[in-house]
Amino acid sequence: MDKNAITIALPKGRLMPDCVRVLSEVGLRAEEDLSTTRRLLVPSEDGSARFLIIRDKDLPTYVDYGAADMGIVGKDVLMESKRNILEPLDLGFGYCRIVVAQPAATLEPGATSGWGHTRVATKYPYIAQRHFASLGEQIEIIPLYGSIELAPLVGLADRIVDLVSTGETLRQNNLVEVQDVMEVTARLVVNRASMKIKADRLVPIIEAIREQLETRGHGDTRTRGK
Repeated sequence: MDKNAITIALPKGRLMPDCVRVLSEVGLRAEEDLSTTRRLLVPSEDGSARFLIIRDKDLPTYVDYGAADMGIVGKDVLMESKRNILEPLDLGFGYCRIVVAQPAATLEPGATSGWGHTRVATKYPYIAQRHFASLGEQIEIIPLYGSIELAPLVGLADRIVDLVSTGETLRQNNLVEVQDVMEVTARLVVNRASMKIKADRLVPIIEAIREQLETRGHGDTRTRGK
């Protein structure tokens, strides 16, 4: 491997196939299948790069500290992390939304709203707090990391702020969307120091990806989840 090889961080999970496609289109191909490999650090075929396979929530930290020169991550994870990294491209794929939802029964005529002290369960405390602050609403955030939809069903929270694609999980749990918070797509992110020190390697990659997006048409790069 080239001793000056760049390190590209990629998230495990649903975004990986599109990450591999985008990078392959600009000549960056791993020496094995990144979607199935158990290795965490995989060289590219030509040795010019290596791919770091990590959890999406950790990815902004790796890029911010320079352990990775660049990476691909969802806008939700990027915003929640509050990391000081560059975001040169919206890649368009992995489209989802962050919404506020609450039990359908609380919207029925005669239901008591009781939003004097609203408890909101979410995986996104920073995004949620920022959203409600922009509306002038005071709420109590309850951080959770799984089964967010359960919180209002058992009285832990009045509302939730969560990521949705089709909304089917909300419907199955008798929850309804009441506010849109933000749209989410995958973003290309770059370490600030790397952009200066390794500009001769990173800028051509960024521009090649940009050209691919423009050729295809940005909207065509969106792939909605289940």
